[in-house]
Amino acid sequence: QVQLAESGGGSVQTGGSLRLSCVASRATYSSLCMGWFRQTPGKEPEVVARILTGEGSEVYADSVKGRFTISQDNAKNMVYLQMNSLKPEDTAMYYCASGGSFCFNFATASSRYRGQGTQVTVSS
Repeated sequence: QVQLAESGGGSVQTGGSLRLSCVASRATYSSLCMGWFRQTPGKEPEVVARILTGEGSEVYADSVKGRFTISQDNAKNMVYLQMNSLKPEDTAMYYCASGGSFCFNFATASSRYRGQGTQVTVSS
């Protein structure tokens, strides 16, 4: 059974937009927080955005503030990441994340559940 499933990745040019979607099962949609990580080969994953599912408050990495927006649909167990003004440095595998350490420490890219990822490639 798929726990978290991402979609919406792809290839765009600099300045383009993509919208990532993540659907969770009832069991894996966190009552605490949902979010998005990204990772490039040879580097540690980083938390891109997080939303507290109860109150809806959002936190973003400095590198994406003003360009990315995280949102949720608790009724559908879904979370989204709208990415605008994309840059080549945004190229990475993006993972949906649910619950776990990053709900308490944004700097910690550790979650209870994580999806298989969707690739985002931004060309200059």
